[in-house]
Amino acid sequence: MSHIRLRTAAIIIACIVVGGFLLSVPRARDGVQTPAAPAAPPTVPDAAVRDVYKKGVHTITGSIMVPNACTDVQVTATPVPNADTPTSIEVGISWSQDTGVCLQLPTKKSFETSVSATGDLPITASVNGQNATTTAL
Repeated sequence: MSHIRLRTAAIIIACIVVGGFLLSVPRARDGVQTPAAPAAPPTVPDAAVRDVYKKGVHTITGSIMVPNACTDVQVTATPVPNADTPTSIEVGISWSQDTGVCLQLPTKKSFETSVSATGDLPITASVNGQNATTTAL
């Protein structure tokens, strides 16, 4: 009887040793890095703008979706010249990448800027240097 117990114990120990070896040996795939999927090009959010013209000054207000609530938005408005007279107003919207800890939830941010120019000029917008679509408020 003791030989059967001895063989059973030896088989159990051998299975544990072989199983532990198989689980601890690195696989051929472990060192191979699979290429990551190409990142989608960043999309340019639409800018909703409203222009109020009074006494030679355009007051442009609007809103835009930004990556999170901690994002600071900077806005400038400049007349785009064609020869001597401006043909449109370019609203430049920019923000830098947020490096702090913030909930990554898109948030609508409002902005306001003003520029001196003649009346009835169309408004174009760019977001971080890329042309954006504008919608009227």
